[in-house]
Amino acid sequence: MNEIPVEFFSQGVKVSGILRTPDGPGNRSGIVQGPGWLGLKDANLYVPYHQALTAAGFSVLIIDYRGFGDSGDGTLSPADQLADLTNAVTFLLTLDDVDQVGVFGSGGTGGGNAILLAAADSRVTCAVSQVPVSDGEDWLRRMRSSDEEWQTFLKRLNEDRVRRVIVGRGTSVHPREEIMIPSAERRSTTVKKDVDGRIPTSVPLAAADEILAYRPIDVAHTVPALMIIAVADDLVTPTDHAEALFDAAPTPKRLVMQYNTTHYAAYAQYGDEVRPMIVDWFQQHLAGATGAAVERIEVGR
Repeated sequence: MNEIPVEFFSQGVKVSGILRTPDGPGNRSGIVQGPGWLGLKDANLYVPYHQALTAAGFSVLIIDYRGFGDSGDGTLSPADQLADLTNAVTFLLTLDDVDQVGVFGSGGTGGGNAILLAAADSRVTCAVSQVPVSDGEDWLRRMRSSDEEWQTFLKRLNEDRVRRVIVGRGTSVHPREEIMIPSAERRSTTVKKDVDGRIPTSVPLAAADEILAYRPIDVAHTVPALMIIAVADDLVTPTDHAEALFDAAPTPKRLVMQYNTTHYAAYAQYGDEVRPMIVDWFQQHLAGATGAAVERIEVGR
């Protein structure tokens, strides 16, 4: 696998990416990826996936969203992230050896963004979405342990909206501690330790308004060739979000449900089984192979 640093512009902001390509001849197919919730392009977590994809002849472009990592100014904005992914597709298609594109997204809004991109951009012909969020408001609500905690959060958001109008600026918060509420597993896992120290620690609380309005479920019915990867009884991204997205999607579609694991442990525990399924999906829908119209696959049960 070859690795090339690249840059392109998204709405005037310079976006940094890593282009990973096959050692030998490719299959003229590219895959674009934006990281998961608060992720970065160079996370070790993604490397085994990219090794599997490039070994099968695919080129993979993974980016830092604006305001993250090596990309230019921005904040935690799903709308801006979707624009960055759309412009990443354009960049991929400028390459001489890429003439068709799929999308891969993993982890919360990473999985959700893959669905949003495939729905919004007709140049994207298939998608793989791993442990996605389908409804941002429901996701944030379930992180709170009580209705009182949720109402307190909503009150704080409303007060910040007023402050932005009256004062001209709002409050800044830690995105992992004050927008997302990390689970016990998230606090203890080391799966993202290589990039955890470089994520933004202060973003406008206004970013939460975009998360509340974040609804990949509304467009899932338009996504061509969608593969969903889920974890049973997931305490980070609810399993029923993944199931709802799968149910809404048109055929062809595939649901891979991983059992007896957790949101973060599944990457290593079942990676050797899941990665070939991802490669197979892109081979079917980018490289011309064929498969079943509707598949439900269980792993670890």
